[in-house]
Amino acid sequence: MSVPETEGGERRRDVQRRREAERPHEADRRRDVRHRGDNQHRRPMVTPMLRESVIVIGLALVLSLIVKTWLMQAFYIPSESMENTLLKGDRVIVNKLVPSPIAVRRGDVIVFQDPDHWLPPVQPVQRTPVGSALNSTLTFVGLLPSDEGNHLIKRVIGLPGDHVVCCNSQRRLTVNGVGLSEPYLFPADVPSLETFNITVPAGRVWVMGDHRSDSADSRPHDQGSGGSKGTVPESLIVGRAIAVVWPFQHWAALSNPGETFARVPTATAR
Repeated sequence: MSVPETEGGERRRDVQRRREAERPHEADRRRDVRHRGDNQHRRPMVTPMLRESVIVIGLALVLSLIVKTWLMQAFYIPSESMENTLLKGDRVIVNKLVPSPIAVRRGDVIVFQDPDHWLPPVQPVQRTPVGSALNSTLTFVGLLPSDEGNHLIKRVIGLPGDHVVCCNSQRRLTVNGVGLSEPYLFPADVPSLETFNITVPAGRVWVMGDHRSDSADSRPHDQGSGGSKGTVPESLIVGRAIAVVWPFQHWAALSNPGETFARVPTATAR
């Protein structure tokens, strides 16, 4: 026999059922609130991070451009004329503080602009428009070596006023009357197969490749002018090569062979 429920008991059960029905909706509302809160916290973090990344990249590019313009620059070695000091395909770093404010010295390996059509016409490298733009940009800011094809790299043999002759009775070059022992020459090469007797004009330098038998340097371009045509204006010197940086297995510092020119007297006239 069932006992009839009171009115108060029915009311309590109705309230309990309503509360149980509302619990899932309340949980959904709380999850939504938490999700919105997470998004609000996450959004402010992404923006500063993006802004900082842009600033860091921008500063790095500006710094690289400053270094490339005034301090150092990378160059690509396109030929065998400086073997074995430098090999074809090497990348070198050039100190652009030479020749000013740091003076160029005999024995320095220098990069200079083509003085007067020493180089053949440049064959442009075929690239896609995107590749060309990217290469130009990275080269401009100094992150890629210059491969424009209008620079040469040679060793300085004579400074302004120097009297450079090939060769003496020992088949050595002489500078201001002193014979040179040149340890950097390509194996089995002689100092020069061409004879010459020149005086370096003021503001210019006489340059030769270390691979003398495979280097179109000051010698063939002088054309018997006594030094006026074959020398390079100091104003065209980009800087002194100080290190091979690529490929990694070729890494080496490029020091000046001071002992080769140690006994050479200063030129009497410059």
